[in-house]
Formats: sequence, C-alpha cells, structure tokens
Amino acid sequence: MKQKQTAMVVSQQEIAPMIYDMWIETDLAKTALPGQFLCVYPKDRSTLLPRPISICEVRQDQAALRIVYRIAGQGTEEFSHYGKGDTVRILGTLGNGFPVEQAAGKKIFLMGGGIGIPPMLQLAKALNKVTAQENIQIIAGYRDCRTFLREDLERYGRVFPATEDGSVGVKGNVLDAVTAEGLDAEVIYACGPMPMLRAIKRYAEERDIPAYISLEEHMACGVGACLGCVVKTKEIDRHSHVHNARICTDGPVFEAREVDI
Repeated sequence: MKQKQTAMVVSQQEIAPMIYDMWIETDLAKTALPGQFLCVYPKDRSTLLPRPISICEVRQDQAALRIVYRIAGQGTEEFSHYGKGDTVRILGTLGNGFPVEQAAGKKIFLMGGGIGIPPMLQLAKALNKVTAQENIQIIAGYRDCRTFLREDLERYGRVFPATEDGSVGVKGNVLDAVTAEGLDAEVIYACGPMPMLRAIKRYAEERDIPAYISLEEHMACGVGACLGCVVKTKEIDRHSHVHNARICTDGPVFEAREVDI
C-alpha cells in the first residue's frame, strides 16, 4: 500500500564521488520488495516534484530502508546535506519489484550498471532464500576503482566487477565481464542505463533466457496519473489503451521481451 509519510534519517555518508548512502527509519520497510522504489520530496519549495530513488536494502527488524543515489540536480543535492535526525518526506513503496520466485534453484545473473547497482543488493539478499549462494553471480559495472557496495554484495553472491577504465576487474561493461569470465545463467535480473539494458535484452533473446529489467526513467508523479514515464510494449495497456506501459506503476521491472527499448 502506498503511503506518504515523514521519515527520519538514521545515517548518511558519501560512498563515491557524488554518490550518497542514506538509511531512513520508516515502517514502509515492513512491506518493501526488491526492485521497488520511493519518491523522496525536497523541502525546497522551488523544486516541486519528488525524486524517484530505488530501494537498496531493507532491515525489517529495525524498520529501516537504505537508498543509494547520485547527485543529479537541485533535489538530490539537497538530500545530500541531510544528517542523522533530519526528517525526510517520502511516498512508498512504489512499483512492481523483481519476481524472485522465477529464480528458484537456478543459476542467476544480477547485472547492475552505475546507479543501477544499489537495487541489486536487496535482490541478492532475497535470492539467497530461493537458490544456492554460489548460483548468484553479480556482475557490477563501474566507471573506475571506486566500486561502491561491492563488499555488501559479496556477502550474498559472487561479484564480478567491470570498469570502464580497467582499474578493477574486466575492462569494459557487464557483458564484457560475462564473456571474459566465461559465465552463464538461466535467469537474468538487471538495472542500469538504457544502452546496457538494450544489450542485455539482445543477449537474453539470443539465448532464450528470461531477463527481468528495471527501467530508469524521469518521473513526475510516481503513481501513474501523469503518463510522464511510458515505455512501448507488445501488449495494449489497460489504462491508456495503446501499446504503452507506465514505468512507475506497471514497472519499473519488466520481462525484457515485453518492452521495446
């Protein structure tokens, strides 16, 4: 159930240049699923729209959610100055998450690129309940040697980093790492920039592997009312009656074969 509420910041730190790691105390943690997101509202009234941010990790026993975000504008710049005890206005939990049950007993790729890496953490934790840890292969694409969240991810699967400059792991992107390491999988879960997701979609279709991709998109309302974030689909959307789906409510996770990206 979606709720708008005022939460409290538990902690925040910068974990890479312009990338911040914030824990928020909220009872939304009790129902949050891997792949869902929050809308976070700036306090500055000149920035009217909330910012959608993926859920990175959940601690249900502490009623806490973790979000990891990159400063991309005025709103996220404001968030980066929050500290312990500050309040933050949020709406959540939003969107449909990753279908964890599809991975039961199977060999898996978790593929994250850049700020698409954070949602892979909670997903990896959830997948540990349905398949063996050695089946969970996490391919993480970074710009350089600042491999944020790598140690967290290594607790839940085997991590194969790829960096644009070759400073850590394989030089190149996540699919370059798959080739270089000789990896294979039966199911793919992915989040990252659109060129990466297009390449993963092609890779999965060529091998007839189900791939569940989380689409990153600018959003205005976050609840499906404005039709500001749509993606072309094979099926007709019941809401708009055209071949479109709303990323914020019908997604952000889609089976790759369902969408035209």
